[in-house]
Amino acid sequence: MLFDLDGTLFRTETLLLPAYRATFDELRRQGLYSGETPPEERILSCLGMLLDEIWLRVMPEASAEARAEADKLLLRYQIEGLHSGEGELYEGVAETLRELQARGIRLFVASNGLEHYVKHVVEAKRIGVFFEDLYSAGRFQTRSKVDLVKLLLDHSGVRSAWMVGDRSSDVEAGLRNGLTVAACDYAGFRAPGELDGAQLRISRFAELLEHLPAAAQQK
Repeated sequence: MLFDLDGTLFRTETLLLPAYRATFDELRRQGLYSGETPPEERILSCLGMLLDEIWLRVMPEASAEARAEADKLLLRYQIEGLHSGEGELYEGVAETLRELQARGIRLFVASNGLEHYVKHVVEAKRIGVFFEDLYSAGRFQTRSKVDLVKLLLDHSGVRSAWMVGDRSSDVEAGLRNGLTVAACDYAGFRAPGELDGAQLRISRFAELLEHLPAAAQQK
């Protein structure tokens, strides 16, 4: 199973929003941004995108310098937040991952996030022990989730897998790589129709266990 991180395993807004507000406070202090902080709903609706795309949508009028500085600040404040205990997993994530691993299922993370962000979240929330490897756009410089998942499959030798995620990029990555897509419909970040095409749709993370093939259920 391949898992997206934000909105799938990790309740992103519990870490992101305080860091987002601090980022714009610092951008204004540096003179790189003026005016009100863009609505929080704007960045939440961008989750799952690459960072370059996110900042173009969040502050399209800002300079390239401001967007580059926002990248650095947001990561810094999020990592500081993790170190101080901020951020939450969705209910049942750790227990479900433990059970999937116990049944012999190989588990990976496939995220469009920065490498350091993905590693710090997984380590801080103590779920790294469940994953064989962490694949991120930041680590491999991929331009789409489709490319990242293909790279993961090629590297790992996996031929049959599920893509578990909450955004259209996850659905597309799974379908275009011939995987079963389990769409997570509990984060609330998606737009209408965004999960169309997924073979499964779950309203809580632990439901994954209920959809496993019989062979996996018996392990």
